[in-house]
Amino acid sequence: MTVLGWLQIAIILALVLAAAVPLGGYMARVYAGERTVLSAVLAPVERGLYRLAGVDPAREQGALAYTLGMLAFNLAGVVLLYALLRLQGLLPFNPLGFGALSPDLAFNTAVSFVSNTNWQSYGGETTMSLFSQMAGLTVQNFLSAATGLALAVALTRAFARSNASTVGNFFVDMTRSVLYVLLPLAILTALVQVAMGVPQTLDAAVAATTLEGASQTIAVGPVATQMAIKQLGTNGGGFFNVNAAHPFENPSPFANALEIWQMLVISTALVFAFGRMIGDRRQARALLAAIAVILVAGIAVTYWAEAAGTPSLLAAGIDPAGGNMEGKEVRFGLAASSMFAAVTTGLSDGAVNAMHGSFTPLGGLAPMFLIQLGEILPGGNGSGLYGLLVMAIIAVFVAGLMVGRTPEYLGKKIEVAEVKMAILAVLILPCAILGFSAVAAVLPDALAGLGNAGPHGLSEIIYAYSSAAGNNGSAFGGLSANSPWWNTTLGLAMLLGRFAYIVPMMAIAGSLAGKTRLTASSGTFPTHGLLFVGLLVGVILILGGLQFFPALALGPIAEQVQMLAGKTF
Repeated sequence: MTVLGWLQIAIILALVLAAAVPLGGYMARVYAGERTVLSAVLAPVERGLYRLAGVDPAREQGALAYTLGMLAFNLAGVVLLYALLRLQGLLPFNPLGFGALSPDLAFNTAVSFVSNTNWQSYGGETTMSLFSQMAGLTVQNFLSAATGLALAVALTRAFARSNASTVGNFFVDMTRSVLYVLLPLAILTALVQVAMGVPQTLDAAVAATTLEGASQTIAVGPVATQMAIKQLGTNGGGFFNVNAAHPFENPSPFANALEIWQMLVISTALVFAFGRMIGDRRQARALLAAIAVILVAGIAVTYWAEAAGTPSLLAAGIDPAGGNMEGKEVRFGLAASSMFAAVTTGLSDGAVNAMHGSFTPLGGLAPMFLIQLGEILPGGNGSGLYGLLVMAIIAVFVAGLMVGRTPEYLGKKIEVAEVKMAILAVLILPCAILGFSAVAAVLPDALAGLGNAGPHGLSEIIYAYSSAAGNNGSAFGGLSANSPWWNTTLGLAMLLGRFAYIVPMMAIAGSLAGKTRLTASSGTFPTHGLLFVGLLVGVILILGGLQFFPALALGPIAEQVQMLAGKTF
């Protein structure tokens, strides 16, 4: 680790914070229906969309109607995207003549992009037509991110309101998320990425002659537009197979810094918007402090492990001072690669600028563990905030048990119904990850896809299901997942991780909205100070540690011990 490396990390985090504060205020005004700087241009478009869809923006929904509307909309998205991928060979903008995806791959991909996971069991430039990339994948990058933002705003309103029967209108919140937040930022950052050298064309490929005189066909396409929303929407799906390690997706250190900024800025801004919408900005700062503690620790562990290198290479005198550069781009180096890995897994993004499977065992453990914590650091667009608030509910319940007080959070009493739903929500992730992993670890069809033996092979399995259920999308590269078993079970894990979590969370929102918002008294446990920050961090880490430590001990931890003894896999 170097001072220059840490300086890079600090500058990017500072730029995120500088942009997130004003963006959070803007987002709070958007979701409150107030006039913003873009209203003159976008308000007529918004009203036109409501008329076309038959939506009354003044008519709000209760938590049940909001949830059902969200589920119906996303079900339609899965069906339509599946149909598009199965009919790809018959559709336009397919200059390379790609045929239809197989049923299991089409199912996996459709679920993946609708659930904001963007797991890719295919090579983008060798599988997807331009039409599929634009009309299918890029569209869902917007809609899946907007869905998460809408749900977080609904839960925020439940805390902010008193004796209310509604939490907003899903279609209005989703429309505003796309029009006022995602689309303007995507247009702006796509133009910046084009200026940095990211392609944006309807040509499928260009012919080139190498320095040796050989001919080469280089895939191109509308890369910048997909790159912008994949990072801003914490989607992560790459236009190219190697994702953000590809020079057309991530051409320079400055482009790499921009991508990290894109990943973090909206999810961080939403925390500030939350503080404004509930009328207490101190609560936002407390949540952000808890996020920062764990995320920076994840970056530090990853950076330290990769900088330490591997004993076998050090003993052979191969790159003794530079650390573990296997699977990393030299144009980024250890610091930027480690930060990218921790940020993309602390979020639900899944884009990669280095191959996580080639990290040292502890370097790969940190990103895996960040996913298993629920990807709330700061998490995906919307999903990070509502996941963090579920953890906060559990934290105040624990505090209430310790001091004998009725648990309260943001003026709402936390009672048995909310605690049951919160526990149900946090159990979904370990059940999906560990359940599918246990079966895959003994099933021949599943084991056939592993690229490595021993504990590293087990890590590939656990990471894959962690990524799917956590709606992340990154992978240990040694796993060949394009088979019926992996495509189907990973798709099911994505559905559980996304929608099975949302249902109890929205039940909490409905319950809280109907309660009276109480004024804080001398007996109220303060949730804006360092004590609560420490309690929240402890609850997050203990839940993750207790649930996943046995599996991690058999995977990356066992591999680390054997690596120190000179054995690699």
